[in-house]
Amino acid sequence: MYPMIADLHTHTLSASHAFHTIDVMSAEAARLGYRAMAVTDHAPAMPDAPHIWHFQNQSSMDRQMNGVTLLFGAEANVMDVNGGLDLPQTLLKHLDWVVASIHSPCMPGLLTEREATNLWLAVAENPWVDCIGHSEQQHYRYDYDLVTRAFAKNNKVVELNGNSFQVRRDGIPNMRALVRACYRSSCYVSLDSDAHSTRQLRENMAPLLSLLEEVDYPADHVVNSSAQALTHILKLHRRATAEEIGGLLL
Repeated sequence: MYPMIADLHTHTLSASHAFHTIDVMSAEAARLGYRAMAVTDHAPAMPDAPHIWHFQNQSSMDRQMNGVTLLFGAEANVMDVNGGLDLPQTLLKHLDWVVASIHSPCMPGLLTEREATNLWLAVAENPWVDCIGHSEQQHYRYDYDLVTRAFAKNNKVVELNGNSFQVRRDGIPNMRALVRACYRSSCYVSLDSDAHSTRQLRENMAPLLSLLEEVDYPADHVVNSSAQALTHILKLHRRATAEEIGGLLL
């Protein structure tokens, strides 16, 4: 029911806690049958992230590699309770795909539910955020019903993150609750590996499918389940490369 054609959250050895090049990752994506892959390396506030020039220079890369269409983006860090990110808007608007996530090195300490709710409500208003990354984290629990309505209003894609089954296990029950809130709010969602290696690219997606099947999530709101759905969301987000990417996928 949900044949994944893309992985929209992956990492390369541009950060030292990931292990493979874009070439190796895209080759594995092709072997898995994916038609597209978003390269979303950590933005500069993470301790071992690439320099900002990395994100400014992504247009130097080939659009396709090993038969896989590449979306060049970033996993931006949410830096404060006002939803500020560690990349400027002038750069975010020129990327293909921006995931906004909370990471403890960039957001030290815990947040109250009210603080986390206000944070994501602010991020929802950012026109150049495409996807909300691994937001099921227990330390940053928010009001799922209230915020997913804001995500839906602003056409944000809510990520279900396969890597959370390995490194954020305390948030797995929250992910199930988040899926149900997204269903009630008619949010767009994506199933992503958050892969830092080819093994994770292979293995991280499988546990997520059952979460969608439990609520019979509408396939047209799963943005990486078809080329049409992915192209539609890129156009809806006014991405400059939507026509180019759509032309390669459709």
